[in-house]
Amino acid sequence: MAELSVTFPDGSVKSFDQGVTSEDIAKSISISLAKKAVAAKVDGVLVDILEPITHDATVEIVTKDSKDGLTVARNTAAVLLKLVLKQTYPEIHFGEARADEDGFFVDTDKADGQVSADELDGLESKMAKLVQAKLAVEHVTLSTADALSQVAGDPYSTELVNDVVDDKVSFVKINDELILQDGPQLQTTGDLKQFKLLSVAGAYWLGKSSNPMLQRIYGTAFYKKADLDEDLKQREEARERDHRVIGNQLDLFFVDPKVGAGLAYWMPDGATIRRTLERYIIDKEVTHGYQHVYTPVLANLDLYKTSGHWDHYREDMFPPMDMGDGELLELRPMNCPSHIQIFNHHIRSYRELPLRIAELGMMHRYEKSGALSGLQRVREMTLNDGHTFVTPDQIQEEFTKILKLMVEVYSDFDINDYTFRLSYRDPKNTEKYFDDDEMWNKAQSMLKGAMDDLHLDYVEAEGEAAFYGPKLDVQTKTAMGNEETLSTIQLDFMLPERFDLTYIGSDGQEHRPVMIHRGVISTMERFVAYLIEMYKGAFPTWLAPHQVRIIPVSEEKHGNYAEGLRKEFAAAGVRVDVDTRGEKMGYLIRDAQTHKVPYTVVVGEDEVNNNTVSVRRYGEQETKTETKPEFLAEVLDDIASYSRNGKPAENQLEKKLDAETK
Repeated sequence: MAELSVTFPDGSVKSFDQGVTSEDIAKSISISLAKKAVAAKVDGVLVDILEPITHDATVEIVTKDSKDGLTVARNTAAVLLKLVLKQTYPEIHFGEARADEDGFFVDTDKADGQVSADELDGLESKMAKLVQAKLAVEHVTLSTADALSQVAGDPYSTELVNDVVDDKVSFVKINDELILQDGPQLQTTGDLKQFKLLSVAGAYWLGKSSNPMLQRIYGTAFYKKADLDEDLKQREEARERDHRVIGNQLDLFFVDPKVGAGLAYWMPDGATIRRTLERYIIDKEVTHGYQHVYTPVLANLDLYKTSGHWDHYREDMFPPMDMGDGELLELRPMNCPSHIQIFNHHIRSYRELPLRIAELGMMHRYEKSGALSGLQRVREMTLNDGHTFVTPDQIQEEFTKILKLMVEVYSDFDINDYTFRLSYRDPKNTEKYFDDDEMWNKAQSMLKGAMDDLHLDYVEAEGEAAFYGPKLDVQTKTAMGNEETLSTIQLDFMLPERFDLTYIGSDGQEHRPVMIHRGVISTMERFVAYLIEMYKGAFPTWLAPHQVRIIPVSEEKHGNYAEGLRKEFAAAGVRVDVDTRGEKMGYLIRDAQTHKVPYTVVVGEDEVNNNTVSVRRYGEQETKTETKPEFLAEVLDDIASYSRNGKPAENQLEKKLDAETK
């Protein structure tokens, strides 16, 4: 029999008979590895452990304790869910089904009403019976014609089959039932040890809002009960931190589909948080030498054709508005062309550079309906945007100053867990980027050099660049466990060229500036969502929409004193209100705690007579009596210190950047 060569991840090479399976290879290494093996990666592709290998290949054995191993279990869980759904509702139709690091889902459509959350426990019990039966799980390949016959009557599965290009359609066979599903599987249903159906939600077919709405059933699976229990615990914590849930509980914002998906309404308390952020970041940027501007939310389409957004970003832009006289206006997806107009409005001298332009600029992007989520993914957003125009020899210094600004801001919000990522273009997929190899090589080299000169740790990621240039992304983990880009710094040699930007140098000649794009706290929408989840709705005093709530024991007897306190505190800059609803004291105090008000102040006869206040901080059970001046000073100090207890710990990165900019 012919032999083939298998290369392992450590670089070693071994010969096997042609047709060897990954299971055979695992057994040849060790019995313990074979027991843990559930699949393999052959030339980087995840495959069944029993799939024959017919050519020289790189092989990595996938075990239960790996992410890919979990994907295999979840693939099988999705198949079992499909099987019990088919048995329970014979007329049900199936859309996409997928497994990933977060779990699995199955999209369904049922003519007589979609599957409800109340039915999940019953479906789970039926899946458990299939697991207990320890049935064989076989991978079967059908021709397109046979596959279409198998899924006849199901329009979604029919479309999925027709999309397969090689006349080899993957099915899974369990107990003589064929289920349309690709991806590696466990060998028996009994190998699926722990699973849970989690929830149901709507999902457009293939993620397009113009398509029918299907019912998506979510679940997860593990090999150990302890892992499942920990995952469910984390999901509950994430649900409790979900900014959509907290935003509704605290009445911060809402999205009304009758008005439009992805368009947020900011309620008074949410607007107060946002307004505080806006004032904070504007003041911070002005201190760092930025000039704040306002520019129109609409612009002539030609502006975005010149910038390249229309060519590279069109699918994420709204359709142009025809004004009837040949003029086409576009809702702006980016602020940079607008700031370029600010630069270009005057003849610029080298003495003006670096020229720092900043704006809280409203933008519109056409996000797919299925991708929209609370404040995190919206169609209208306001970006904390800034652009600096520099001479080439100012790049390093300005880059360091922007980093210093970012680190200062993170410290004020008590954000400490973040990493740096250099985002480059994908050299294998250059058509999505501006076509200028020399520019890309130069920009990427300069960005990397700036980080190396600062001796900062970073990872490099191909394919994450903007279409016009590489960037430094500051990556952080949200409270929900997802990685998110918090801030960016982008070097741009392209737009100055396309817009023919110049400045007059010391030699009296025209020179081309370099443009640095930067966003410190992302969009107001995304950053507020991040903070809601980070603080779990309990905002620090300086950000809280209601900083002090005063509750008079008796409105008739103590109301005047309470109102006097309110006026005095408000005049000092404190956001304060008096609860005059007349409910029982215990209810009003609990309500203040539920709404996460930092300070609840109760005033009764003793407080009136002694000119004091009885104070209870959020999250604490005890109250303490303070004089009015003592309490006001405490609140004002809390606000001024960004609610940090004492002096913040020395930030070594901030200290280093301070030294670099002196």
